[in-house]
Amino acid sequence: SAQQMPEMPKPLKEHEWLKKFTGDWTTTSEMKMPTGETVKSTGTETAEMLGGFWVISKGSGELMGMQMHYAMTLGYDPEKKKYVGNMIDSMMGKMWQYEGSVDESGKILTLETTGPCPMRGGVMTEFRDITEFKDDGQRVFSSMFKDEKGEWVTIFKGEAKKKP
Repeated sequence: SAQQMPEMPKPLKEHEWLKKFTGDWTTTSEMKMPTGETVKSTGTETAEMLGGFWVISKGSGELMGMQMHYAMTLGYDPEKKKYVGNMIDSMMGKMWQYEGSVDESGKILTLETTGPCPMRGGVMTEFRDITEFKDDGQRVFSSMFKDEKGEWVTIFKGEAKKKP
């Protein structure tokens, strides 16, 4: 008799939520440099679902005259009851691993990670990345780190507009 394939899990509403990221986007951002100056950047991002469980986004932009590329994977882990993901980029060899949650409104995703902070000379630091979906096909993004006084400092702000 043929072996029966075990029943595969079905995507949950949390996985369904990830579809908000899909599509083609134009991005604008500004980043605080360790020198204190702010550098602006523009770019594009494309995201699609992998099955019903993951969203994979790839983006690129120009930062200080250099092309920067990145890729991010985001999903939901039902055992941890947390959104999980990772991000890599063309500027460094570190894979950032994230864990987080969506707020009550269903519009704000907060992801947390730990890694070397360029603003603190590479000291291992807590980071928090927040994405908020607006009603008009836009999302805003901010990235912050916890300084030595335990205060959150925003180093990156951006927004993405979905292409029609």
